Amino acid sequence: MVTIHSWISNHKLTSIGAIWASAIGASLAYSRAKTRLKPSLKLIHARMHAQALTLAVLSSAAAYHYYEKRDSEQQECASTPN
Repeated sequence: MVTIHSWISNHKLTSIGAIWASAIGASLAYSRAKTRLKPSLKLIHARMHAQALTLAVLSSAAAYHYYEKRDSEQQECASTPN
């Protein structure tokens, strides 16, 4: 689990891109099986779903980065002698 955490921490944009691509694929697969839309509309819907998921992941990554930076600064302050 630690190795996955460190890899994601070092490759944030790759992780977000992979989530975006998998969301496009999952949405296309779902819409192909469940709806009777034209292929162009299926692609538009898949892109919209992937964009919404990407915004959620980007927001989560920003919050994670903020808290990670804050915790490291607090640890540095605690370790420096007064």
